[in-house]
Parts: sequence; C-alpha cells; structure tokens
Amino acid sequence: MKAVKDTIKCMNEYGRNKIPFVFLIDFDMQKPDVFRIDELEKNCIWISMPEFSNRNINRKTIDFVFEKEPVELDSYNKAFEIVKSAINRGDTFLLNLTFPTDLKTNLSLDKIFDHGKAKYKLKFKDQFVVFSPESFIKINGNLISSYPMKGTMDASIKNAEKRLMEDIKEISEHNTIVDLIRNDLSMVAKNVKVEKFRYIEKIKTHEKELLQTSSEISGELPANWNETIGEIIYKLLPAGSISGAPKKKTVEIIHEAEGYDRGYFTGVFGYFDGYSLDSAVMIRYIEKQKDHLIYKSGGGITYYSKCEQEYKELIDKVYIAIS
Repeated sequence: MKAVKDTIKCMNEYGRNKIPFVFLIDFDMQKPDVFRIDELEKNCIWISMPEFSNRNINRKTIDFVFEKEPVELDSYNKAFEIVKSAINRGDTFLLNLTFPTDLKTNLSLDKIFDHGKAKYKLKFKDQFVVFSPESFIKINGNLISSYPMKGTMDASIKNAEKRLMEDIKEISEHNTIVDLIRNDLSMVAKNVKVEKFRYIEKIKTHEKELLQTSSEISGELPANWNETIGEIIYKLLPAGSISGAPKKKTVEIIHEAEGYDRGYFTGVFGYFDGYSLDSAVMIRYIEKQKDHLIYKSGGGITYYSKCEQEYKELIDKVYIAIS
C-alpha cells in the first residue's frame, strides 16, 4: 500500500518509461495501490477489461442463491433527509447516496468474478470483487474520454425508455454530472466537448433488465501525458458520477449521511498498457467482511428525488449478471 505522493510518483515513472501497470484507488484516496503486470498474480489480483485480462476462465453452468437484506427504509430515510436538507440549503445539487446490503449467497468471490458478466471486473485478494459497467476515463493517443452513467430505470416498466428520457429528476441528475465531468476534464485537457449526450444502455441482471443513461465527453491531452499520468488521475478524483456536485462539500455531506466506510467502493481502477489507458468506476461491488458478504450500492439524489423511489433503486442495483 502506497501513500498518495508515492502513488503519483510511481504512476508517473511507469508512464514515462511505458511500463504496463494496474492501479486502484479507494473513494477517500487514502489506500491507493499500483502493480506492474508481473506483480498481479503474486498479489492475488485478477482483472478483466476489454483489452486485458490475467485470468483464464472456464465457465460451467451454476445454480446459485442470492438473497438481499438491505438497510431498513427508516434508516435510509434518515440519511435521505440529511441529503435533502443539504440540497435545500444549496450545499449540494446532486449527491450519490449509498448503503451496504447484507448478502446470503452460495457464491464465493472467485465464482462471482468468473461468472459475473461486466465490461470491467476486478478481484482484489480475498477482500472484494467488482463487476462494473461504468468507464471512468479512457486515453487513446492524446484523446481523453469519460462516460458518466447517471439515470436508472426498470426496463419492464411500461414505456420505460420514454419515461427515463423524459423524467425531470433523471434529466436534472444527468445534466449536473455531464457539466461536472466537462469541468473536471477541462482541468487536464483542452477543447473539451460533449460527443454524445444521454444515450441508453441496457444491463441484464440475474433478476431483470435495467436501463441506464450515459454520455460521452472528450478532450485533448498534451503529447507527453504519459509522464504525468498520476497527476491526471488524481485531479479527476473522486469520480463525479459517484460523489456529486460541488465535489468537496458533497463529499463532506456523504460522510455525514452515510455513516460507514465506502472503502474501495466507488473508487477507481485501471490499466495502462504502455501507450493507452482504460479505467472503471468501482460500482457493482461485493466485499468480504469476516464470514459474510456485503454488497454496496446507491444512487443520485437531487431536489426532485423521492425517498421510496431512491430506496428501490438502491435495492435494484444489488445484482449480479451471470454468464
């Protein structure tokens, strides 16, 4: 485990020398780690991304139990009211409120990694597993792109796509995040622009199908961006889609309202191959605590949010997509 300054220095050095590496950074940016590719196996780290994997998977059909024991609605409502009060005071415009859910399952972290279907997957030692659909940033050539994912709806609802695209709460939430990410990228890049705005992606879970809206934002980095890769990543943290706006004050309210340690949940992890970078937000996250598993999930709260709807979304996001 490296201190923040050491992590930035290490990422810059590897980037400058075009040494492939994997990094992971927790939500509060207190427990960052960087590993060369040849260090992954001995540290019991598995990773699967579109352009890289260090795990050969031989999938077999499995039967599994997956039961949720979420926080009580009353407890969620207390946190929700703290957030809504902060919104009414103007301290935050959007806040991603999360909670842990106890799981009862016969699946191990190994099996969840092997059978979970997702664009980005990470298993870190025997501590947690992530199967995330959400990119953080990608860098190809000198183009940096971000793909914030904000806005969720059950696909089985009548006219779900139309309702999602026209829902005032979802529009407000997504607009705020796109504006935040555009400003974030402007700290490290020039000519930042929104390439695609509010497109729908479908995500199949073991229970149902969900619709989620995303956007694509891009900018131009200096030609030698690989020499300052550590600074670039840290300037963009925490990820806007899982914190809120404005970031600094919103994170303070998150700590007050949630009352638990997110740890690596809603942090980021990524892979640099020597020339380009891909990374993900650590959502869809299951953590081992003593003899049981905890699933951490949440959703964005705005002025238009209703407590019971947000509580349902938190529970809907407790799922695995089995392949």
